[in-house]
Amino acid sequence: MPNAARRIVILAFPGVQILDVTGPLQVFASANDLAGGAPPYDPAVVAAQTPVVSSAGLALEAGPLETGAPHTLVVAGGRGVDAACEDPALLAWIRARAAGAGRVASVCSGAFLLAAAGLLDGRRAVTHWQRCAQFARRFPAVRLDPEPIFVRDGAVWTSAGVTAGIDLALAMVEEDLGRAAALAVARQLVVFLKRPGGQAQFSALLALQSGDGRFDRLHAWIGENLRSDLSLTVLAERAAMSGRSFSRRYRQATGRTPARAVEEIRVEAARRLLEQGVAVTAAATRCGFGSEETLRRAFLRLVGTSPRAYRERFAEGRA
Repeated sequence: MPNAARRIVILAFPGVQILDVTGPLQVFASANDLAGGAPPYDPAVVAAQTPVVSSAGLALEAGPLETGAPHTLVVAGGRGVDAACEDPALLAWIRARAAGAGRVASVCSGAFLLAAAGLLDGRRAVTHWQRCAQFARRFPAVRLDPEPIFVRDGAVWTSAGVTAGIDLALAMVEEDLGRAAALAVARQLVVFLKRPGGQAQFSALLALQSGDGRFDRLHAWIGENLRSDLSLTVLAERAAMSGRSFSRRYRQATGRTPARAVEEIRVEAARRLLEQGVAVTAAATRCGFGSEETLRRAFLRLVGTSPRAYRERFAEGRA
């Protein structure tokens, strides 16, 4: 590799989640493939022992733990992270490498290793939603934010569950090589959307699918008809039920009223548009809110900020 190539070291351990390693690794490898000249990255997977057997049963041939300081240290997660947190030598290695690294990152539950090494104290961080409560109890000095898909606090980056590691790596490519390069990698990987870090771990439709599935088709129809009349009467007719029966069964299945579910789906759609730079008024119209003020009230309830503030913070191409 040329001297200018950024050394990317991804730490694996027994029981690592394989996509936590291979997702970011492929982003940096694809950036090399698309560079059209000298590769910008020099990526490697390292471990205290090799091969490393992942939680999926696939063995990874990793390199030895390095002594030099990488440009970027990425710590993967997985069910083996708890045992890794009890390894003093591994924690010491992480601290030593982080001290000289340009940036440090974790994927999914890899945040436990960074926190155990003392690298997240006083910092804002995120981890997989299923382990947020455990993380908060174990590391009270960390300012845990369970909402975003990834968080950057200075030179320390943390990401949420599994595929969020791809989003984090794409953001790093954008920082290093520019937006065009990051989008080219996203297109090559057929990533549906290059998501900004502030996007929620859970989508509204995914959360609604946690029920028994009887309303999945209805939810898909709602998502495709946001500007239509989505009143209780219309939804009950689509579900072939009476209004009273539909309302009762829907709440049993999803834990929400139909009106609340419609609002959540519309707000999520508006968030995606605002992240793409669409004007607030246009987003309100396209998502069926009727007016900018109606969108603003729903946004404040569900997101905790105004649509304009959200757009300024997360619109693609903005600082």
